[in-house]
Amino acid sequence: MVKIAGSKKLKRQMAPTFWGITRKEKRFVVTVKPGSHKKDYAIPTAVFLRDMLKIVSDLREAKFAIYGGKVSIDGVKIKSLHHGIGLMDVIELDGVKEIYRLVPLDGIVLKPLVIPESEKTKKLVIVTSKNTIKNGKMQIGFHDGRSLIDDTEVKVGDTCVMQIPEQKILEVIKQEGYISNYKLLPDSKNKSSLIVDLKYQNGLPVIKEIKRVSKPGRRIYAKADSISKIQNGLGLAIVSTSKGIMSDSDERMKDVGGEIICSVF
Repeated sequence: MVKIAGSKKLKRQMAPTFWGITRKEKRFVVTVKPGSHKKDYAIPTAVFLRDMLKIVSDLREAKFAIYGGKVSIDGVKIKSLHHGIGLMDVIELDGVKEIYRLVPLDGIVLKPLVIPESEKTKKLVIVTSKNTIKNGKMQIGFHDGRSLIDDTEVKVGDTCVMQIPEQKILEVIKQEGYISNYKLLPDSKNKSSLIVDLKYQNGLPVIKEIKRVSKPGRRIYAKADSISKIQNGLGLAIVSTSKGIMSDSDERMKDVGGEIICSVF
């Protein structure tokens, strides 16, 4: 008997058809945990690897890949079998040269589409809500759970381009004087690595700590005037806004809020 509330498995007969699973092979299948995407429009990471891409043969191999940190969604390592992959998410797999985006294709609700590497830092998001908040600012909600506080003119149903934070974060850290430089170094496996040159002062690295703030399971947003200064202004916060990724000092000056990605000190 399956526990209804908080269950980690689902009867195969009740699974969405786009998952591509067999209905009679076994009784149950891994389910989607609540997250940024609606459960009816998301596929569990384990099922995506095994049944949609067919790059693993069973759940055991899926666990090995996921728990081993070999799966990234929108540039973030995912270590949950139940993490829901949804519309327009970008999926990267260690050891696999193809990069995938989950899109509606050939009459199927969600299907993986191979995309070029140049496209992996961009994501299309659909505006699902607009709410007026304090000081006349507009809080804009998107289909993948993200939200931004800004006065940009958009309508519900509009599609916007969101920048997935990766190289842009390093660009902000470089501009603020915490690192000397960085470069993208391709290797022989059609993958690439980011090489960062740290900056030192009196023999010690300028950066003492980089702490992640917003996470896939718990997004942290703030208005322009409500982000606390890091270490009394000695550090910085990096914020993803509707006008790009920037430091907390820049977002205050431009009066735009957004998602707090990390703090640097």
